Amino acid sequence: MSDLLWPGDDRAGDVFADASVLAAMVRAEAAWLDALVRHGVAPSGAADGLDGLIGPDDAALVAAGAEAGGNPLIPLLKLLRKRLESRNPVAAQWLHKGLTSQDVIDTALVLCLRDASDRIRADLAVQTAALIRLADGHRETLMPGRTLTQYAVPITFGLKAATWLTGNLDARDRLAAAASLPAQIGGAAGSLAAPVALAGSPIVVRGLIETAAASLDLPVRDPWHTARAPFTGFADALVTCTDAWGRIANDVLVGARPEVHELSEGAVAGRGGSSAMPNKQNPVLSILIRRAALAAPFLAATVHAGAAAAVDERPDGGWHVEWSTLRTLARRTVTAGSQTAELLAGLQVETSWMTANLAAARPGIDAEQRSMTPDTGPYLGATDQIIDAVLARAGEGRRGDLC
Repeated sequence: MSDLLWPGDDRAGDVFADASVLAAMVRAEAAWLDALVRHGVAPSGAADGLDGLIGPDDAALVAAGAEAGGNPLIPLLKLLRKRLESRNPVAAQWLHKGLTSQDVIDTALVLCLRDASDRIRADLAVQTAALIRLADGHRETLMPGRTLTQYAVPITFGLKAATWLTGNLDARDRLAAAASLPAQIGGAAGSLAAPVALAGSPIVVRGLIETAAASLDLPVRDPWHTARAPFTGFADALVTCTDAWGRIANDVLVGARPEVHELSEGAVAGRGGSSAMPNKQNPVLSILIRRAALAAPFLAATVHAGAAAAVDERPDGGWHVEWSTLRTLARRTVTAGSQTAELLAGLQVETSWMTANLAAARPGIDAEQRSMTPDTGPYLGATDQIIDAVLARAGEGRRGDLC
């Protein structure tokens, strides 16, 4: 899967590709079927892992059949049952018993979002390591501080990198909190009526849900058919990531201007060129990261709009709008995370230009210092303490990630 009009989309690989979504829906169906057999609700002959029945080549067929029922699970089930009949007719009879389309689609979305989260968290760890090196290694690298596009007071590049790191850690923590997405099993209207009818009691159904969720390595929660906070919260966490990365990219884009020349992207053969101007060396990674940061909030807003439009026991359109929106937001965030990790790993800090720009900003940039103190030494406030505090927080997070 790749998007011609979203350069870099191939970095997301199979995350949320059609084949991955199909596989996730089959996994959800298989987990429920297995739970029915384990708890004695379905006969032992119904046991079937559904392996090998559906593959990537089936995506186009399922997609073509999805319009008739308004969702892709209906044609997928038709295909699964047809192929399962010849292999295990008992399993074919019990397939999807007690579930509804939303149970399977929501749980499949959860599985795909978890895969995206794993990729993003890995890139956040790479970014954190790079930012720690930059913040600690440039504690004494003086440069002009700027506010509202104008010179403010002197700072160090280490402080700027520490500020980037703060945003990175906020994103890490927000994503970790949102990534524990629960399985969704509620039956046709969220009352678990069909599962209880099958199993004979709500207590047995609770066991079924716990078994199915455990096989998918997902937490259990009461039905959340129209309470969409798991998805809105995850979308918000993705935007927190792109906010943090966009902030870094913005500073690199300013610093990479020829008249500023304080930062530059690492050189990669064939990257940054122009179709017409051979002199150009465009900061492509930063441009594409900023693009993702500009687009992401509106995608999350669509997920919120869907949640706000929830009505009855399954929304008419509010549920449907989530699917491709979450996919697009997740893939773009995975892509931007990979690009940001590469940007930071190769970032070139032009210390001589920082020194020269600070010298050119004087004496005006020292105006506040002159108004505050007769001391003409470094005017850096609590810079070292701020950097130390951020590094300590980053260290705690790294130790936690290893647990």
